Amino acid sequence: MSLPGNAIEPLSFREALGHYASGITVISSHVDGEPIGFTCQSFYSVSMSPPLVSFSVMSSSASYPKIRQAGRFAVNILSGEQVNISNQFARKGTDKWHGIDWQESPLGNPIIAGSLHWLDCEIHAEHAAGDHLIVIGEVKALNLQEAVATQPLLYFKGQYRNLAAHSAV
Repeated sequence: MSLPGNAIEPLSFREALGHYASGITVISSHVDGEPIGFTCQSFYSVSMSPPLVSFSVMSSSASYPKIRQAGRFAVNILSGEQVNISNQFARKGTDKWHGIDWQESPLGNPIIAGSLHWLDCEIHAEHAAGDHLIVIGEVKALNLQEAVATQPLLYFKGQYRNLAAHSAV
């Protein structure tokens, strides 16, 4: 516990936030004939009207400036079977798209095969927040097809997780 005036230790803060389960996405775009993407767990809905979503990315990201240049991005919501894709897109300095099956979205963004769902967005706003940027996108297209996979890829307490098979409450 930290009191007013006392600094929060970064590792304690990270551990505390690890108790909040989140889905895993890959944010992707296409610039100068090159697909770009990174793993992102800080993704959420913002508004129903207009349809807005948001993600947070490190200010030092090598991928995001190219996405900003494109002015558009896709959110690939990963399935429970896509742990390797999550890991591959989380690495720096590698060919993240090696062996990845994808197709172009209506806006020209890469859509990763086997994802649970995708959202095609144009950048609506960007805000600096500490060591991150908060990016807001307006959804212009989305996947309305029935997803093949039924389980999302989740992250909780530093590990990938699956939903237990049970009825909805």
